[in-house]
Amino acid sequence: MKQELLAPAGDINAGYAALYYGADAVYLGLQQFSARATAVNFSDENLDEFVGFAHSLGRKVYVTINTLVQEKELSDLLKTLDVCSKYKVDAIILQDLGVAGIIRKYYPELELHASTQMAVHNKEGALALQKIGFSRVVLARELTLPEITEIAQIPNLETEAFIHGALCYSYSGLCLFSSVLTGKSANRGKCLYPCRSCFHGEDGEKHYFSMKDMSLQRDVLKMPVTSLKIEGRKKSDLYVAAVTDYYRRILDGKGADAFREDNIKQIFSRPWTKFHFNGKNKDIIDRDFVGHRGLEIGLALPADGKILKFKSNHILERHDGIQIDAEGWEKPFGFALLKMKVNGKDVFEVHAGEVVEIKMPPHAPNIEPGTKIYLASSSSVKATYKYEKPKQGQYKQRRSIKVEVEINPDYLTAKSNGFEYVLKGVFEPASNVQKTTEALEKAFAKTGDTSFELEKLSIANPKGLFVPASLANELRRGLYVQMVFEDKKVKLPEIVEHKRKEKLEWLIKTDDLSCLNEIDISDVSEIIYLLDKNSQSSDVKGFPKDKIRLALPTVCRKTKEFEAVVSDFIQVGYNKWEVGNYWGIEALSAFDVHLSFDSSIYMMNTQAVLQAKDMNAERMTLSLEDTLENLAEITEKSSLPVVMCLYTDAPLFTSAGCIRSNPCQMCDAKEKWIELSKDGEKYSALSKNCQTMLFADKALCFASDAKNVHADYYRVDFVYKKYTAKQAKEIWEKVHNFEDVENTQKANLQRRKIMF
Repeated sequence: MKQELLAPAGDINAGYAALYYGADAVYLGLQQFSARATAVNFSDENLDEFVGFAHSLGRKVYVTINTLVQEKELSDLLKTLDVCSKYKVDAIILQDLGVAGIIRKYYPELELHASTQMAVHNKEGALALQKIGFSRVVLARELTLPEITEIAQIPNLETEAFIHGALCYSYSGLCLFSSVLTGKSANRGKCLYPCRSCFHGEDGEKHYFSMKDMSLQRDVLKMPVTSLKIEGRKKSDLYVAAVTDYYRRILDGKGADAFREDNIKQIFSRPWTKFHFNGKNKDIIDRDFVGHRGLEIGLALPADGKILKFKSNHILERHDGIQIDAEGWEKPFGFALLKMKVNGKDVFEVHAGEVVEIKMPPHAPNIEPGTKIYLASSSSVKATYKYEKPKQGQYKQRRSIKVEVEINPDYLTAKSNGFEYVLKGVFEPASNVQKTTEALEKAFAKTGDTSFELEKLSIANPKGLFVPASLANELRRGLYVQMVFEDKKVKLPEIVEHKRKEKLEWLIKTDDLSCLNEIDISDVSEIIYLLDKNSQSSDVKGFPKDKIRLALPTVCRKTKEFEAVVSDFIQVGYNKWEVGNYWGIEALSAFDVHLSFDSSIYMMNTQAVLQAKDMNAERMTLSLEDTLENLAEITEKSSLPVVMCLYTDAPLFTSAGCIRSNPCQMCDAKEKWIELSKDGEKYSALSKNCQTMLFADKALCFASDAKNVHADYYRVDFVYKKYTAKQAKEIWEKVHNFEDVENTQKANLQRRKIMF
């Protein structure tokens, strides 16, 4: 099987560089709905020309519509999908179930690729998405080779996996950190990367969550997937060229080139890691520094404080940039080489093996002997990756059209593809009918900036009438102007709202049933019990069976551990279940159950709710990071019963990375809480079973806002953090009375300015 090398393009130049250096396919974003909203991205015109050029080479183009879409944005979404269809993109990479439902129904010519934002991390998750029309899934970056191999063996399903580039600490799609903290959501393409900040923790001031960059290098040859994906839609065309060239050579049997590796590190690189590809790995965090480091080229030698002296293992040129791991600095200290000396003489170039002396800039930090020096920008590397790009307009895509013209004494008509334009006038017999024919042929051959070209012109002129060239051109313009704006004109169906409940119903979700001991559960319609691999049906025997709903964890790397758990509860008659990831849908598919979607299967538009209904969900839970306006609109229009969570300790992220300092062989993997702080805000990290979840000190509480969102169910969560029965009762009584709990937060519900 020939594997696809898939490269990123944050703009059209990066796209051309990717194709020039051997990418089989390119993925890119448009001006809306891209998870890299701050990249340049592509205009409609750029997309047209780029797809045309790529297809002329036999390559593919995928468009990322991989953010969550709010209800008011559905009309803009349809315009974006029209553009993708019109310009013949090969697939859409998406996160939102509503987008998937719309494409499947109205744009079947576009393939569905499940974004890594959908957090597909096991075989069951992939199977669930395949059943609703996805032809490809982009796997979670956290997976090991055996896990990747298992998913890649699913018949008739393509798989795509990252091989190089930046990593998120969280499973993609399961991070609310930026949204809750700043109002700028990762799920909406506007993440501010608070995970890369410096926190105070048990090992002092460190970057506990700042990931190294993935680089599988020659291990890429072990990958059994359909498509090998390079991350980098916010990177330069130079970076894209260098990384694509490097992996193209590996895939073509030319080996992993050390020289080209060095080039990549000079362009942009944090320290490299293979993440969990070869098994559980703790060497994935760069705790001391953030950002681009570069290629290590030497260690500082003793010198005067104003002079940097080191023996370079690499050629240096004037105007190259270097960076230094300066102790006490959050980022490496960097500057351009304007003046260099070797053996006391000014030089333009330093050769490998020579000792160079460089005058430090003003306000430079003190550099201790032994400090690492990096080459972070190289003039010679910048000149290495030249590429060709086509002349503007050369590959603008055109559709062949046939035009019929009819000439009558008092009007002209032009027809094509269901469009018609009529031009009134007085038309006399021609002295030379051929001139009329020639004028019309010349006029309609001028397709200009339109998206089509004339294949055939049929002229009906039974009375041999004369049409001047000016009117022939006017007739052509009138027809072509209509056709330029042709689109599918999709009209989404009217939503059939479900019958609202006359009485408010309340839910409690917990992973510790003992915290409910002081709560009168007669007012509670359901207790949602979050299971783990050790849960047993006997856990809930003290509660009425009709009040119990079982919840599967959002992340489950070993689904076999839950097969016996699910079977146990099903066999004794528990048939109400809740899932927070697509894997749970497949895990329960063999049983006759009543299914509810939790908030991590995001419902931000009515089309997503319709898709959830098609997937047998009987109710859905509103997103915790949505705005009050959108929550109210979704609730009003929903075709499913709606749950609004009014109090919860929402995980800011869920990660396969380990925050503990101890080696794996010295770890019992049992529950451990680690306290952190930053800028006066406190956080708690839960480390358990090789998984890390981060929580804010302040829970989310929307109790006083519930009057604006007329949900069918209101929910209170006592999950993950430990609550005594007394604490749970006090919170329950306040929230049940629609009063906010003290020392809580509202995330995006009451922000005056949200860049959501």
